[in-house]
Amino acid sequence: MKKLSYLGLVLMLLAGCSAGAETEDSASKEQAETKTADQTETADLAVNEDVYVPSAQITDDINLVKVGETVTDAKGELTLKAYKKVNKTVQVGPVNMVIKDVKVVHFVPDYSMIDFFHGYTHDEEFDFVKVSVEVSNTSNEAVQFTPVAFIQTSKGEHKTWEDDIYLEELTGDLQENDIKKGNMGFILEDGNDITSVDISTSDAVHGNGDVIEKAKKITVNF
Repeated sequence: MKKLSYLGLVLMLLAGCSAGAETEDSASKEQAETKTADQTETADLAVNEDVYVPSAQITDDINLVKVGETVTDAKGELTLKAYKKVNKTVQVGPVNMVIKDVKVVHFVPDYSMIDFFHGYTHDEEFDFVKVSVEVSNTSNEAVQFTPVAFIQTSKGEHKTWEDDIYLEELTGDLQENDIKKGNMGFILEDGNDITSVDISTSDAVHGNGDVIEKAKKITVNF
């Protein structure tokens, strides 16, 4: 009888250990699944940080890459007149600048947008040149830099950064190890038959006003 009791006790202990192991395995599995889910969520957030954000005033042209095509939304109508995918990297001191693409477009703003553009032109519709860029400060100090300080078309028309209609805060201070992405656009008096655009950056300048490196000029041919 004692042997049977002892055997029963041993079986109960073994069953308890087995149940404990299963519980532990289940908890470990749950922790692993939670960790994987967290990693996936973190990765999704990292991707979302690079999401394209359309202009508040100008029709979205991200898919407008074929000359002659037109896109329309609530902000107006855009027609592509010239396009060049560039993806050219320019180094100005510690600033790494990538010119992604350059477009010349004809824009017919919606009536609700007219007041905004009256600060730049009194025309009801107009051409403009748009430069898409990414700039990064590779140093541990803030730098003053403007990716498109001025621009000149093959017809001799000249525009400065003060004429920019995108207003995406790409000019001025670029903090240490900071990255800015966006567009700068300039209304033209004549956007017909433009064969090239000269883009000039600003100098790269320390906060104390010392020039780190002089401006660079890039010519983009359509």
